[in-house]
Amino acid sequence: MVHILRHFFVTQLLESGTNLRYIQELLRHGSSQATEIYTHVSIKDVRRILSQLDRLSN
Repeated sequence: MVHILRHFFVTQLLESGTNLRYIQELLRHGSSQATEIYTHVSIKDVRRILSQLDRLSN
């Protein structure tokens, strides 16, 4: 259960734009690779991607 809460916390930080280096410090990871396991593609991030056609219409 603790791991799930930790993963949720990190995911929320990443989606709100928190720098991965700061998250590494918060989690006390010695290696950035240990922190990078929390990075994943989220639906929220995918929806923010604009195509060239989207940009032309805006």
